[in-house]
Amino acid sequence: MLSAFTNSFKIPELRQRILFTIALIFLCRLISVIPTPGVNAALLRTIMDRMAMSSGDMGFMGLLDLFSGGALTQAAIGALGIMPSISASIILQLLTAVVPALERLAREGDAGRQQIIQYGRYLTVALCLVQGYAMAAVLLRPAALGLQVMEGEVIVTMARVPFILLTILTMTTGTMMLMWLGEQITARGIGNGISLIITISIVSRLPGAISQSVNMFRAGSANVFMLVAMLVLAFLVIGGVIAVTQAQRKIPVQYAKRVVGRKTYGGQSTYMPLRVNYSGVMPIIFAQAILMFPQRLLMMIPSQAVKSFAEVHLRYAGPTYLILYSLMILFFSYFWVATQFHPVQIADDLKKYGGYVPGIRPGKPTAEFLDRVMTRITLAGAIFLTIIAVLPMILAEQFHIPHMVAQFFGGTSLLIIVGVMLDTMRQVESHLVTRHYDGFLRKGRLRSRR
Repeated sequence: MLSAFTNSFKIPELRQRILFTIALIFLCRLISVIPTPGVNAALLRTIMDRMAMSSGDMGFMGLLDLFSGGALTQAAIGALGIMPSISASIILQLLTAVVPALERLAREGDAGRQQIIQYGRYLTVALCLVQGYAMAAVLLRPAALGLQVMEGEVIVTMARVPFILLTILTMTTGTMMLMWLGEQITARGIGNGISLIITISIVSRLPGAISQSVNMFRAGSANVFMLVAMLVLAFLVIGGVIAVTQAQRKIPVQYAKRVVGRKTYGGQSTYMPLRVNYSGVMPIIFAQAILMFPQRLLMMIPSQAVKSFAEVHLRYAGPTYLILYSLMILFFSYFWVATQFHPVQIADDLKKYGGYVPGIRPGKPTAEFLDRVMTRITLAGAIFLTIIAVLPMILAEQFHIPHMVAQFFGGTSLLIIVGVMLDTMRQVESHLVTRHYDGFLRKGRLRSRR
């Protein structure tokens, strides 16, 4: 593996792409640490740490802060991160399945996709304007979000209206800059730019997690046996995530021979890969986003009985929360497959080009077969996804492991890191193999190798 990294810099084109990617990632991290004008970043960081220590986690706010690499907790110009762009992309993907105009654009090839991407940029700007205003309002009135502000602590040092306008402009510009840098990495660098930005933001929290782990052992709350158990668990979880991320059901496909003039087309055998974890991290993100609201809405009701019910039964990582969280992940796993996987269209395309699944009649029987297979493997993927999502909460709640440490034992962070790293390694390895170099693994192979 070390020789593969060395060989990566022997290829001029690959070396240029890697260095270009590193330079743009440095700019992304710079955007995530420059504070927004008019904000006392040090005081805000202290308040957010105080909130995290008292509640154990900040729910969906913690997820957004994780994706922004800590920029949210210090109100940096990149505080919104890349999430508005991802949200816009998800919204358009869901709308494509129900809006005929967008569905027609999606079928028009590259021109249609470019138009949908342009719509996504417009929607990203709109989301940034709304979220930028919400961020400015929270900074002006931190108690409305439940931030524990002591008497005399002032986060904003500017007048109200200029601060709101400046915050909206600054944070919208920061997000659009991150999105542009991500597109440049995808076009001229290595790997998927948007995914790499999120991954680097998550990995940037690793030093803090290591520091908390060291402090935990120094304080005597953990021993050597617990350290060994954590390392073994981390190894098993990472191995399981890699296995399930790459797992796929191969459906054999046979193409009939066609004679056009003196040439014969088709006749080859291939397969259709159906991923076990087809929805990726989307079910976890949807579940966390939705479960953020019930407790906050119930806490706004004046009744003390309702507030007590919300604190006991809907608290983060509580038994009721974990049950609802697990059920919602299972539901959204099937929901995402239902909106993104179209067995009827796949069966029609196979029939159109003379392909068929051996033993299955073309047309409707093929669509029913694909739907049945996808339903079964999605159940396995959804159960695994639920276990991975719940594991960090159990570690933090039952074993009192700091949440920043526990999040690297599962959840969205680990899934994103593993998925993006595998994809980036595939692209680097394709460059190495094309120029007759060894890949990262001499024994075994990644999915991209033949």
